[in-house]
Amino acid sequence: MNKGELITVMASTAGITKKEAEVALDTFLTATKNTLRKEGKVVLAGFGTFKVGQRKARTGRNPQTGAEIKISAKKVAKFVPGKSLKDAVGS
Repeated sequence: MNKGELITVMASTAGITKKEAEVALDTFLTATKNTLRKEGKVVLAGFGTFKVGQRKARTGRNPQTGAEIKISAKKVAKFVPGKSLKDAVGS
């Protein structure tokens, strides 16, 4: 499902226009990005948690030359699914 398809489903399910659904989705995405940028987390009970994780520095290889390269540490966005999402996908 892409963003356009999700907007269509949201609009039809909620009984709102596609434009209103798009605004709602964009608002959620912006709020989530802003929260993660401040190293907070977004918890949607039963669905899952969006949070910031830390990836350690490591040594990798350039696939073209095989030469070792240093990959620096960085922050990454992570999603941890909640129980009801795990159960829905697992069944």
